[in-house]
Amino acid sequence: MNILYVIPARGGSKGIPHKNIKPLNGKPLIYYTIDVARQLTTDDHICVSTDDDEIIDVVEKYGLKVPFKRPHSLATDTATTNDVLLHALNFYESKDIVYDLVILLQPTSPLRKAIHVEEALSLYTDSLDMIVSVKESHAASLICKENEDGFLEFCYNHTALRRQELSSYYEYNGAIYIINIKRLKEKSLRGFTIKMKYVMDGISSIDIDTPLDWILVETILNRSKSTIH
Repeated sequence: MNILYVIPARGGSKGIPHKNIKPLNGKPLIYYTIDVARQLTTDDHICVSTDDDEIIDVVEKYGLKVPFKRPHSLATDTATTNDVLLHALNFYESKDIVYDLVILLQPTSPLRKAIHVEEALSLYTDSLDMIVSVKESHAASLICKENEDGFLEFCYNHTALRRQELSSYYEYNGAIYIINIKRLKEKSLRGFTIKMKYVMDGISSIDIDTPLDWILVETILNRSKSTIH
């Protein structure tokens, strides 16, 4: 299969300014995902999609050519991942480069490893819309809502006495999306119904969204470094 690895990295980040290129344990956050992609393919099949000149500069200093600058209309808060992927695929198809699969790797998952992507990819068949990485979730045992009387009641855990008695639930962790391009064009991501999970552990699943997430990941990386040495 011809596989395109897309790393989306828009410039606007409100929670953590310049998040995608902010140094994490000594190197820009986006480098962790580029390193993973480079273990899986060659540079000409890695596409960093960004609207930001500073991100382009940081990525190209790492030796990876950014093939295009994403238009501003695809870098707003309302722009969808679906549009970003189709824009990238259209760029390559305009150059007569056709892919069978697109693997989306978000730079906010720096603890995701190449082995995770390889294991997820081994699950893929053409009958699927997508393989998506998840982590086990215990939220179902805790999520509650306020009823008409103003009192809390559980949404899912109506009968189980212990968490272990609940059905298994999963959360998308944002680390890996393996997408059937034919289905993407036919149905869009929102229309996908034939999806298979790839389960990752909690630490590898951390998605950096807040300053607290950043501190947690940096602590884990520092501890790993000290253990190795």
